[in-house]
Amino acid sequence: MAYLGNPGKTKEILEKFNLTAQKRYGQNFLVDSNVLNKIVTASGITKEDTVLEIGPGIGTLTQYLCESAKKVICVEIDRNMIPVLEYTLSEYTNVEIVNADILKTDISKLVSESGADKVRVVANLPYYITTPIIMELLEKEDLPIESITVMIQKEVAERMQVGPGSKDYGALSLAVAYYSDAKVQTIVSPNCFIPRPNVDSAVIRMDILPKPRVEVRDKNEMFRIIKGAFEQRRKTLTNALSHSSAYRTDKEKIESALLQMGKNTNIRGEELTLEEFAILSDILAQ
Repeated sequence: MAYLGNPGKTKEILEKFNLTAQKRYGQNFLVDSNVLNKIVTASGITKEDTVLEIGPGIGTLTQYLCESAKKVICVEIDRNMIPVLEYTLSEYTNVEIVNADILKTDISKLVSESGADKVRVVANLPYYITTPIIMELLEKEDLPIESITVMIQKEVAERMQVGPGSKDYGALSLAVAYYSDAKVQTIVSPNCFIPRPNVDSAVIRMDILPKPRVEVRDKNEMFRIIKGAFEQRRKTLTNALSHSSAYRTDKEKIESALLQMGKNTNIRGEELTLEEFAILSDILAQ
């Protein structure tokens, strides 16, 4: 079986199985071997690693992962892709194909049953469900994940690594910063896919921290405050939180907390750092 990282071979497989890209699953097939090699290199995987791939599609990236990793567990939601994967990955003995929705899958169980202690996540994620998947991987602290290397929409990747004061700064930026060190590895042109998406993509790697970046009494409370702060980001933090569906408390209590922190009561959420959100959360919890 030849590598799928080119337009001709990809079209041949799609025709063989009478397949077209499914919009509902956000399928865009990567057809550039240079980009595929860059993803594998960026992920840092070795022959000692077990890899979890989300949304393998026809197995293009999976082939490259199988060449570089000890084992690859690929989770594919589209059952029509399963016979394709069984065909394109037939030469590899170190791959496990799972037909499931990653958001409804017990990842810890999947990893432990594979005999691995830790996994590295590598994937070309569908744009429409990027944030829920990343949040699921980050927020479940019992997941044995060392790093997450994913290709996603460039705009979202940029949002994941910005700091306070930026228009792109928000709940996703803060969650990524709380759990990991994140860095964009490379930008990918729409021309590298079939069908061609309308925007640029980016490969970003998140190295999971041994413990969260800041200490906070109740992380769930902090993230409710963060979500509330950015629900209506043009409002002051005081007004946003006193009218938020995610977190609501008295305006006076928020103003008092901000004054304790030495902050102006007219400050907006986008001006606070992760450390300051943690302090605010602890004060409000008192």
